Amino acid sequence: MIRLELLTGNERRAGEVSLDDLDAIVADPRHLLWIDLQDPTERDFELLRREFGFHPLALEDARRRHERPKLDLYEDYLFLVFYAVRAGGEGQLFATQELSLFIGKNYLVTAHHEPCPEIEAIAERWREQADQIAESKQRVALLLYTLLDTIVDNYFPILDTLADRTDRLEEAIFQGNDPQALEELFQLRKGLLALRRVVGPERDVLNLLTRRDIELLGPDTAVYFQDVYDHILRVTDAIDTYRDLLASALDAYLSVVSNNLNKVMRTLTAWSIILMSLALIAGIYGMNFHLTPSEDWPLGFEFATALMVVLGVSLFTIFKAIDWL
Repeated sequence: MIRLELLTGNERRAGEVSLDDLDAIVADPRHLLWIDLQDPTERDFELLRREFGFHPLALEDARRRHERPKLDLYEDYLFLVFYAVRAGGEGQLFATQELSLFIGKNYLVTAHHEPCPEIEAIAERWREQADQIAESKQRVALLLYTLLDTIVDNYFPILDTLADRTDRLEEAIFQGNDPQALEELFQLRKGLLALRRVVGPERDVLNLLTRRDIELLGPDTAVYFQDVYDHILRVTDAIDTYRDLLASALDAYLSVVSNNLNKVMRTLTAWSIILMSLALIAGIYGMNFHLTPSEDWPLGFEFATALMVVLGVSLFTIFKAIDWL
């Protein structure tokens, strides 16, 4: 599906542009054209190649999924790969959506394979800020900034969810009442690692956009991308912080498990010593020899029993005092 948005002066038109007029629209610097491709087909990519002359490598990256976030500089346009992140479904911490962007002097082409809520949000913001965008000399840079800013801002609710789950996990570990704590811990660490693999390259991309030597965007727009760069730095720092917290939580979990195991081993050792001591007395007095002490004594059984009781109680008291029982 192809969606067209056109800003002429301070007048915004949506879906009223014919594909046959793309050449004339792009050639006129007064226009700002935004083309959004959802679930693009080979025919759509062929249209982009024919009308805009995009490089085959850039079009190939736009066709494929799971490309690494990057920024490629071509002669008269930029190619950008960025990822939107939102809450995942059942069993998923989050879901990512890849966006491919072609940025020209007076046009922006976005391509994605699923519906993108950020695109709708940007269309609404563009409608509200049409006058401000029309008066700017770097209109496409402002449109790009608005899109990237919206995408990065949507990272923070995901981080808040991860922070809440991390706090609950730490409480469950120290309370020791959640048998699934270790599994959830590793799921969180895996999710943070996957998010870090997306956010890390995006930080480098935004760092490139803050450079003032990209003539296509203009030097005056660097401050806008610096704002987005600061936000992505906050996201990166938060991810690293939560990863450290989860690593500490894992160490704490292993320490709690080891401590509980030591308690069990001490208890079993104490009872083993008590029972072995009683078995030793019973074994000695139970041997079938005439030289066994007090064998012919009428109170020999009572004496052996009393000896075992006294020894058992004494050992139990000692182990209780040293907190082994």
